[in-house]
Amino acid sequence: MATTATFSGSYTALVTPFKDGALDEAAFRALVSWQISEGTSGLVPVGTTGESPTLSHDEHRKVVEWCIDEAKGRVPVIAGAGSNSTREAVELARHAEKAGADAVLVVTPYYNKPTQEGMYQHFKAVNDAIGIPILIYNIPPRSVVDMSVDTMSRLFELKNIAGVKDATANLARVSQQRHAMGPDFIQLSGEDMTALAYMAAGGHGCISVVANVAPKPCAELMAAVFKGDYAAALKIQDRLVPLHDAIFMEPGLAGAKHGLTLLGRVKEEVRLPLLPVTQPTGQAIHRAMVHAGLIN
Repeated sequence: MATTATFSGSYTALVTPFKDGALDEAAFRALVSWQISEGTSGLVPVGTTGESPTLSHDEHRKVVEWCIDEAKGRVPVIAGAGSNSTREAVELARHAEKAGADAVLVVTPYYNKPTQEGMYQHFKAVNDAIGIPILIYNIPPRSVVDMSVDTMSRLFELKNIAGVKDATANLARVSQQRHAMGPDFIQLSGEDMTALAYMAAGGHGCISVVANVAPKPCAELMAAVFKGDYAAALKIQDRLVPLHDAIFMEPGLAGAKHGLTLLGRVKEEVRLPLLPVTQPTGQAIHRAMVHAGLIN
Protein backbone atom coordinates (compact mmCIF):
# COMPACT_ATOMS: atom_id res chain seq x y z
CA MET A 1 0.00 0.00 0.00
CA ALA A 2 1.98 2.93 -1.34
CA THR A 3 -0.38 5.83 -0.77
CA THR A 4 0.62 8.28 1.96
CA ALA A 5 -2.59 10.29 1.73
CA THR A 6 -4.41 10.74 5.00
CA PHE A 7 -8.00 11.77 5.35
CA SER A 8 -9.20 12.77 8.79
CA GLY A 9 -11.77 14.92 10.53
CA SER A 10 -15.31 15.81 9.53
CA TYR A 11 -16.13 15.06 5.89
CA THR A 12 -19.56 16.03 4.57
CA ALA A 13 -21.46 13.55 2.41
CA LEU A 14 -22.90 16.35 0.30
CA VAL A 15 -26.52 16.46 -0.83
CA THR A 16 -27.13 17.31 -4.49
CA PRO A 17 -29.48 20.31 -4.74
CA PHE A 18 -32.18 20.23 -7.44
CA LYS A 19 -34.36 22.95 -8.95
CA ASP A 20 -37.43 21.94 -10.96
CA GLY A 21 -36.00 18.47 -11.51
CA ALA A 22 -32.57 19.61 -12.72
CA LEU A 23 -29.24 19.98 -10.93
CA ASP A 24 -28.94 23.34 -9.15
CA GLU A 25 -25.32 24.25 -9.83
CA ALA A 26 -25.44 27.61 -8.04
CA ALA A 27 -26.89 26.11 -4.85
CA PHE A 28 -24.37 23.24 -4.95
CA ARG A 29 -21.38 25.54 -5.36
CA ALA A 30 -22.65 27.81 -2.57
CA LEU A 31 -23.06 24.74 -0.33
CA VAL A 32 -19.46 23.67 -1.03
CA SER A 33 -18.06 27.12 -0.19
CA TRP A 34 -20.16 27.44 2.96
CA GLN A 35 -19.05 23.99 4.12
CA ILE A 36 -15.40 24.94 3.75
CA SER A 37 -15.88 28.29 5.51
CA GLU A 38 -17.56 26.47 8.43
CA GLY A 39 -14.48 24.30 9.00
CA THR A 40 -15.41 21.04 7.25
CA SER A 41 -12.26 18.95 6.69
CA GLY A 42 -13.28 17.50 3.34
CA LEU A 43 -16.12 16.87 0.92
CA VAL A 44 -17.75 13.74 -0.49
CA PRO A 45 -19.91 14.52 -3.54
CA VAL A 46 -22.26 11.99 -5.18
CA GLY A 47 -22.33 9.33 -2.55
CA THR A 48 -25.77 7.91 -1.83
CA THR A 49 -26.49 11.09 0.18
CA GLY A 50 -25.90 12.93 -3.09
CA GLU A 51 -28.69 10.84 -4.63
CA SER A 52 -26.24 9.05 -6.92
CA PRO A 53 -28.74 6.24 -7.69
CA THR A 54 -31.03 8.73 -9.46
CA LEU A 55 -28.38 10.85 -11.21
CA SER A 56 -27.46 10.16 -14.83
CA HIS A 57 -23.77 9.47 -15.48
CA ASP A 58 -23.49 12.88 -17.05
CA GLU A 59 -25.00 14.54 -13.95
CA HIS A 60 -22.75 12.47 -11.68
CA ARG A 61 -19.64 13.62 -13.53
CA LYS A 62 -20.78 17.26 -13.49
CA VAL A 63 -21.30 17.27 -9.70
CA VAL A 64 -17.80 15.83 -9.14
CA GLU A 65 -16.31 18.49 -11.44
CA TRP A 66 -18.21 21.34 -9.78
CA CYS A 67 -17.15 20.18 -6.31
CA ILE A 68 -13.46 20.00 -7.24
CA ASP A 69 -13.62 23.33 -9.08
CA GLU A 70 -15.37 25.10 -6.20
CA ALA A 71 -13.15 23.58 -3.48
CA LYS A 72 -10.06 24.84 -5.35
CA GLY A 73 -7.75 22.59 -3.33
CA ARG A 74 -8.84 24.14 -0.01
CA VAL A 75 -10.01 20.76 1.30
CA PRO A 76 -9.73 17.22 -0.08
CA VAL A 77 -12.53 15.87 -2.27
CA ILE A 78 -13.38 12.16 -2.07
CA ALA A 79 -15.63 11.53 -5.06
CA GLY A 80 -18.34 8.90 -4.95
CA ALA A 81 -17.55 6.29 -7.61
CA GLY A 82 -19.62 3.32 -6.53
CA SER A 83 -21.71 0.95 -8.60
CA ASN A 84 -22.86 -2.64 -8.51
CA SER A 85 -21.34 -2.94 -11.98
CA THR A 86 -17.55 -3.17 -11.78
CA ARG A 87 -17.15 -1.67 -15.25
CA GLU A 88 -19.26 1.32 -14.23
CA ALA A 89 -17.33 1.80 -10.95
CA VAL A 90 -14.06 1.77 -12.93
CA GLU A 91 -15.42 4.40 -15.37
CA LEU A 92 -16.61 6.69 -12.55
CA ALA A 93 -13.30 6.29 -10.68
CA ARG A 94 -11.29 7.10 -13.80
CA HIS A 95 -13.38 10.21 -14.38
CA ALA A 96 -12.94 11.34 -10.75
CA GLU A 97 -9.16 10.96 -11.01
CA LYS A 98 -9.08 12.88 -14.30
CA ALA A 99 -11.25 15.64 -12.79
CA GLY A 100 -8.75 16.06 -9.93
CA ALA A 101 -10.39 14.23 -7.02
CA ASP A 102 -8.08 13.41 -4.10
CA ALA A 103 -9.64 9.97 -3.61
CA VAL A 104 -12.70 7.92 -4.51
CA LEU A 105 -15.33 6.26 -2.35
CA VAL A 106 -16.41 2.89 -3.73
CA VAL A 107 -19.33 1.04 -2.18
CA THR A 108 -19.52 -2.74 -1.86
CA PRO A 109 -21.67 -3.93 -4.80
CA TYR A 110 -25.29 -3.79 -3.69
CA TYR A 111 -28.11 -6.11 -4.79
CA ASN A 112 -25.84 -8.60 -6.66
CA LYS A 113 -24.69 -10.14 -3.34
CA PRO A 114 -21.13 -10.99 -4.44
CA THR A 115 -18.94 -13.36 -2.42
CA GLN A 116 -15.92 -12.06 -0.50
CA GLU A 117 -13.77 -13.03 -3.51
CA GLY A 118 -16.19 -11.20 -5.83
CA MET A 119 -15.84 -8.06 -3.69
CA TYR A 120 -12.06 -8.45 -3.69
CA GLN A 121 -11.98 -8.65 -7.50
CA HIS A 122 -14.36 -5.66 -7.83
CA PHE A 123 -12.12 -3.42 -5.72
CA LYS A 124 -8.96 -4.80 -7.32
CA ALA A 125 -10.32 -3.80 -10.74
CA VAL A 126 -10.85 -0.22 -9.54
CA ASN A 127 -7.44 -0.24 -7.85
CA ASP A 128 -5.75 -1.36 -11.08
CA ALA A 129 -7.53 1.31 -13.16
CA ILE A 130 -6.52 4.45 -11.25
CA GLY A 131 -3.66 6.00 -9.29
CA ILE A 132 -5.44 7.78 -6.41
CA PRO A 133 -6.53 6.44 -3.00
CA ILE A 134 -9.67 4.33 -2.72
CA LEU A 135 -11.89 4.14 0.35
CA ILE A 136 -14.04 1.03 0.68
CA TYR A 137 -17.61 1.91 1.62
CA ASN A 138 -18.91 -0.93 3.78
CA ILE A 139 -22.63 -0.51 4.47
CA PRO A 140 -24.30 -3.90 5.00
CA PRO A 141 -27.80 -2.52 5.78
CA ARG A 142 -27.98 -1.06 2.25
CA SER A 143 -25.76 -3.29 0.14
CA VAL A 144 -26.78 -6.58 1.83
CA VAL A 145 -23.12 -7.70 1.85
CA ASP A 146 -20.58 -7.15 4.62
CA MET A 147 -16.95 -7.06 3.62
CA SER A 148 -15.01 -9.15 6.11
CA VAL A 149 -11.94 -7.84 7.92
CA ASP A 150 -9.92 -10.54 6.10
CA THR A 151 -11.02 -9.28 2.67
CA MET A 152 -10.27 -5.70 3.68
CA SER A 153 -6.85 -6.81 4.87
CA ARG A 154 -6.13 -8.46 1.50
CA LEU A 155 -7.26 -5.33 -0.33
CA PHE A 156 -5.04 -3.11 1.85
CA GLU A 157 -2.04 -4.84 0.29
CA LEU A 158 -2.93 -3.22 -3.05
CA LYS A 159 -1.33 0.13 -3.86
CA ASN A 160 -4.41 2.39 -3.80
CA ILE A 161 -6.67 0.89 -1.16
CA ALA A 162 -6.32 3.40 1.68
CA GLY A 163 -9.13 2.78 4.15
CA VAL A 164 -12.82 2.33 4.84
CA LYS A 165 -15.98 4.30 5.36
CA ASP A 166 -17.50 2.02 7.96
CA ALA A 167 -21.29 2.17 8.20
CA THR A 168 -21.71 -1.16 9.97
CA ALA A 169 -22.48 0.67 13.26
CA ASN A 170 -20.56 -2.20 14.86
CA LEU A 171 -17.98 -0.50 17.07
CA ALA A 172 -16.02 -3.72 17.48
CA ARG A 173 -15.05 -3.44 13.82
CA VAL A 174 -12.89 -0.36 14.40
CA SER A 175 -10.67 -2.28 16.78
CA GLN A 176 -10.65 -5.44 14.67
CA GLN A 177 -9.72 -3.48 11.53
CA ARG A 178 -7.06 -1.54 13.42
CA HIS A 179 -5.60 -4.82 14.68
CA ALA A 180 -5.61 -6.40 11.21
CA MET A 181 -4.40 -3.44 9.14
CA GLY A 182 -2.64 -1.20 11.64
CA PRO A 183 -3.12 2.50 12.43
CA ASP A 184 -2.33 3.66 8.86
CA PHE A 185 -5.50 2.07 7.47
CA ILE A 186 -7.85 5.08 7.37
CA GLN A 187 -11.06 4.42 9.26
CA LEU A 188 -13.89 6.89 8.77
CA SER A 189 -17.22 6.39 10.51
CA GLY A 190 -20.19 6.35 8.16
CA GLU A 191 -22.67 6.63 10.99
CA ASP A 192 -23.28 9.99 12.67
CA MET A 193 -24.63 8.82 16.02
CA THR A 194 -21.73 6.48 16.81
CA ALA A 195 -18.94 8.64 15.30
CA LEU A 196 -17.70 9.87 18.69
CA ALA A 197 -17.41 6.33 20.05
CA TYR A 198 -15.82 5.25 16.76
CA MET A 199 -13.12 7.88 17.22
CA ALA A 200 -12.38 6.72 20.76
CA ALA A 201 -11.63 3.25 19.37
CA GLY A 202 -9.12 4.56 16.84
CA GLY A 203 -11.14 6.13 14.02
CA HIS A 204 -9.72 8.95 11.91
CA GLY A 205 -12.92 10.87 11.19
CA CYS A 206 -16.49 10.71 9.94
CA ILE A 207 -18.20 10.97 6.56
CA SER A 208 -21.28 12.70 7.85
CA VAL A 209 -24.80 13.35 6.58
CA VAL A 210 -25.65 15.65 9.51
CA ALA A 211 -22.62 17.84 8.65
CA ASN A 212 -24.65 19.12 5.67
CA VAL A 213 -26.77 20.99 8.21
CA ALA A 214 -24.32 21.34 11.12
CA PRO A 215 -20.84 21.59 9.55
CA LYS A 216 -19.30 23.68 12.32
CA PRO A 217 -20.33 21.57 15.34
CA CYS A 218 -19.39 18.36 13.48
CA ALA A 219 -15.95 19.81 12.69
CA GLU A 220 -15.53 21.11 16.25
CA LEU A 221 -16.38 17.68 17.70
CA MET A 222 -13.61 16.10 15.60
CA ALA A 223 -11.16 18.86 16.53
CA ALA A 224 -11.88 18.24 20.23
CA VAL A 225 -11.25 14.51 19.79
CA PHE A 226 -7.92 15.16 18.06
CA LYS A 227 -6.89 17.27 21.06
CA GLY A 228 -7.88 14.42 23.36
CA ASP A 229 -10.58 16.60 24.93
CA TYR A 230 -13.39 14.07 25.12
CA ALA A 231 -15.30 16.19 27.66
CA ALA A 232 -15.63 18.99 25.08
CA ALA A 233 -16.50 16.47 22.36
CA LEU A 234 -19.22 14.98 24.57
CA LYS A 235 -20.75 18.44 25.11
CA ILE A 236 -21.02 18.89 21.33
CA GLN A 237 -22.41 15.36 20.98
CA ASP A 238 -25.13 16.22 23.51
CA ARG A 239 -26.12 19.17 21.32
CA LEU A 240 -26.23 17.02 18.17
CA VAL A 241 -27.94 13.81 19.36
CA PRO A 242 -31.53 14.97 18.66
CA LEU A 243 -30.42 16.11 15.19
CA HIS A 244 -28.71 12.77 14.46
CA ASP A 245 -31.99 11.08 15.38
CA ALA A 246 -34.32 13.48 13.56
CA ILE A 247 -32.43 13.59 10.24
CA PHE A 248 -32.56 9.81 9.98
CA MET A 249 -36.25 9.37 10.91
CA GLU A 250 -36.81 9.17 7.15
CA PRO A 251 -34.05 8.73 4.50
CA GLY A 252 -31.16 10.89 5.76
CA LEU A 253 -30.64 12.89 2.59
CA ALA A 254 -34.28 14.06 2.68
CA GLY A 255 -33.77 15.04 6.32
CA ALA A 256 -30.56 16.87 5.46
CA LYS A 257 -32.26 18.73 2.61
CA HIS A 258 -35.07 19.74 4.96
CA GLY A 259 -32.53 21.12 7.44
CA LEU A 260 -30.74 23.00 4.68
CA THR A 261 -34.08 24.42 3.54
CA LEU A 262 -34.68 25.73 7.06
CA LEU A 263 -31.25 27.41 6.77
CA GLY A 264 -32.25 28.87 3.38
CA ARG A 265 -29.47 27.03 1.52
CA VAL A 266 -31.20 24.57 -0.83
CA LYS A 267 -34.67 23.80 -2.13
CA GLU A 268 -36.27 20.79 -0.47
CA GLU A 269 -36.47 18.77 -3.65
CA VAL A 270 -35.58 15.08 -3.95
CA ARG A 271 -36.01 12.55 -6.75
CA LEU A 272 -38.37 9.59 -6.66
CA PRO A 273 -38.53 7.02 -5.18
CA LEU A 274 -37.58 9.30 -2.27
CA LEU A 275 -39.94 11.98 -1.00
CA PRO A 276 -39.51 15.15 1.05
CA VAL A 277 -39.88 14.48 4.77
CA THR A 278 -43.33 14.34 6.34
CA GLN A 279 -44.54 17.13 8.60
CA PRO A 280 -43.85 15.34 11.93
CA THR A 281 -40.25 14.60 10.86
CA GLY A 282 -39.85 18.19 9.66
CA GLN A 283 -40.99 19.42 13.08
CA ALA A 284 -38.54 17.07 14.82
CA ILE A 285 -35.69 18.36 12.64
CA HIS A 286 -36.66 21.95 13.43
CA ARG A 287 -36.70 21.26 17.19
CA ALA A 288 -33.37 19.46 16.95
CA MET A 289 -31.79 22.36 15.06
CA VAL A 290 -32.98 24.75 17.76
CA HIS A 291 -31.51 22.41 20.41
CA ALA A 292 -28.19 22.34 18.49
CA GLY A 293 -28.13 26.16 18.34
CA LEU A 294 -28.31 26.22 14.54
CA ILE A 295 -31.53 28.25 14.34
CA ASN A 296 -33.48 30.32 16.86
